[in-house]
Amino acid sequence: MEEFLSSEIFKWVLMPLIIFFARILDVSLGTTRIIMISKGKKELAMLIGFFEVTIWLLVAGKVIQSVDNILYVIAYAGGFAAGSYIGVVIDEKLAIGTVATRIITLVDPTELIKKLSESGFGVTKVEATGSRGNAHIIYSIMHRKKLHEFEEIAKKYVPKAFISVEDIRSVKDGVFHPMDTISFRKASPTRKSK
Repeated sequence: MEEFLSSEIFKWVLMPLIIFFARILDVSLGTTRIIMISKGKKELAMLIGFFEVTIWLLVAGKVIQSVDNILYVIAYAGGFAAGSYIGVVIDEKLAIGTVATRIITLVDPTELIKKLSESGFGVTKVEATGSRGNAHIIYSIMHRKKLHEFEEIAKKYVPKAFISVEDIRSVKDGVFHPMDTISFRKASPTRKSK
């Protein structure tokens, strides 16, 4: 075994691959940990952080010991870059949390509001005045997993509307998509569903 660990194939092929994939895992865990912190999931963030730093220490230690091996350095940097990308993809797939959406449109949003309500979304409409005249602002709060469905409906009924989405940490009271009610109740036990 010791002979294999000191072989050229291990040094120039396997170890760079191990460093690359370990760094991807480490950075992806770091991104996920930050997401969990921003969503208020402290215990999960703590657990992820433990594994993240353990992997980082092992990999960084190996690279620092062999800093003269350019493949190790390239594998380390490449793993960091790939891990950053994969971390964002993981965030998109997990779709954890709650978002507030705002649609600003110049056209009458009556049909849009009707369709969103029929689809289970709570909506609030506000009349406004913008740089192009009268406008309508439609607010809604939902679980991130429902955002794609919401955006598809909005694009169909008000295709030229301005849509903004913001992450929010907590909600209390209101009308939410039926699928989301359980999640929101867990976050807010005093919730009153309307």
